Amino acid sequence: MKRREWLQAGLGSLTGLGALPGCSVEAPPATLPPGAWVGTAHERGHRLRTPTAAAPTGTPRKAAVLVLGAGIAGLAAARGFLRAGVDDVQVLELEDSPGGNSRGHRMGGLACPLGAHYLPLPGAAAHEVSEWLHELGLLRQHLGRTVADERHLCHSPQERLFFEGSWHEGLLPPAEPQSATMAQYRRFAARVAAAPRFTIPMHRSAWTAEHATLDGQTFATWLDGHGLDDPRLRWYLDYCCRDDYGAGINTVSAWAGLHYFASRHGFHAPGSEGGERDAVFTWPEGNAWLVQHLTAALEGRIHGKRVVTQVSEQRHGVQVQVLHGDTAESWTAGTVVLALPLWISRRVLQAPPPALLQATQGLVQAPWLVANLQLDRPLLPRPGLPAAWDSVAYGSRWLGYVDAMHQSLHAQPGATVLTAYTPLPVAERPTLLDLPRDEWARRVLAEYTPLHPDLPQRVQRLDLMRYGHAMAVPVPGLAHTAAARRALRGGHGRVRFAHADLAGYSVFEEAFVAGSDAARAPCRCA
Repeated sequence: MKRREWLQAGLGSLTGLGALPGCSVEAPPATLPPGAWVGTAHERGHRLRTPTAAAPTGTPRKAAVLVLGAGIAGLAAARGFLRAGVDDVQVLELEDSPGGNSRGHRMGGLACPLGAHYLPLPGAAAHEVSEWLHELGLLRQHLGRTVADERHLCHSPQERLFFEGSWHEGLLPPAEPQSATMAQYRRFAARVAAAPRFTIPMHRSAWTAEHATLDGQTFATWLDGHGLDDPRLRWYLDYCCRDDYGAGINTVSAWAGLHYFASRHGFHAPGSEGGERDAVFTWPEGNAWLVQHLTAALEGRIHGKRVVTQVSEQRHGVQVQVLHGDTAESWTAGTVVLALPLWISRRVLQAPPPALLQATQGLVQAPWLVANLQLDRPLLPRPGLPAAWDSVAYGSRWLGYVDAMHQSLHAQPGATVLTAYTPLPVAERPTLLDLPRDEWARRVLAEYTPLHPDLPQRVQRLDLMRYGHAMAVPVPGLAHTAAARRALRGGHGRVRFAHADLAGYSVFEEAFVAGSDAARAPCRCA
């Protein structure tokens, strides 16, 4: 057996990486650290399956604008209406707190993310996001250039990959300059550079015949067709797709696979010009930092723990039926924004338009598990690059972890929280729900203990967050529903739609722009 094969022999996939050669790896302790499920109340959401028929109690509540859903799209829509001078804006949210996939958490007094944890510098097409970041002071103009506030950019080292027994900078597996792997890196870089135009948000780029061809096949099929079969390249591309879309190259379309690179930073072979990864904004609590700023002007307007069961457009307004615990509520508004996943909007809207019915055909939602591990001190160093913000193991189907305290300016490292992510196959959604917290905690420790043998002794608490329907997966066939999704975007009627599902995949900019579009036209009063 070659040395490389021997080193990789312990690398597993879903349930753990196995023992690394030369390491004495302790099994996860029989007594697990304390912890709990946090962040979501799936029982509340599942009440939509059998909504109560109880009559609303009390006086119906009224609003000029009622936003259903306090994720990024809903918060951006509420912000847009307030900026347009509409004061009576109310927001209903299923969970206890706003933010959707961008909520945060605290452990041992330390902030950490429950989901989305960074924001790339927005491109020119996402001008609404750029303008808002200028308002926050994250971006500013200097001598005709846009400059980011470096205090909020990810500190160095940003990313590292555990490969062949040591940590390497960046997430692209290393390759010798004259190797077959490096040659394929360069070929894929050339393909990305020659790709048709991609933008975020996607509806602001022209859809060409070449886009349609890419949309008609999986990314894996496209790679096969171009002879791009190197295992390191394929693993990296699969990782990128799972990270952004919740599914790998065998599931997402070739359009999505190229969009990941061509819409942002491109793809650069090691040593090539422009090979550094673009800077990103991040915070200990992840994108919950952005949520806090979006909700600052909405104090008293966000009503949590509400299950929307029915939306009915009337001649002089829109009626919304809501469950708040065991109490049924009735709301009336002149304009209602459905900032909900499209499949939920289809379920609650009493007379869904044909475009909504078409837009939800073939929609696939990815389940995710997020684990937060509170550590009492830093983990022991391993060979190679020192601790980074984002740490990933080559060959793993798990996505690695981010270090909440990497952004701190403390001279000496101390206690921290590691936030580990993994998307699951759609078929494993019932497993995500049914397996007890202790079993998932064991799987998390089994995955990361081979990387850090002292991890079980350092973990003081392990909290878990599950997303049954985290995001839309851009599978082949996105073009078939593009016209329907465009028809739903924005709108001038009483019922409007705002969600990242309108793009067919989920990133912050798509959600923010969708919410801003929904608030662009004047509201209609009841």
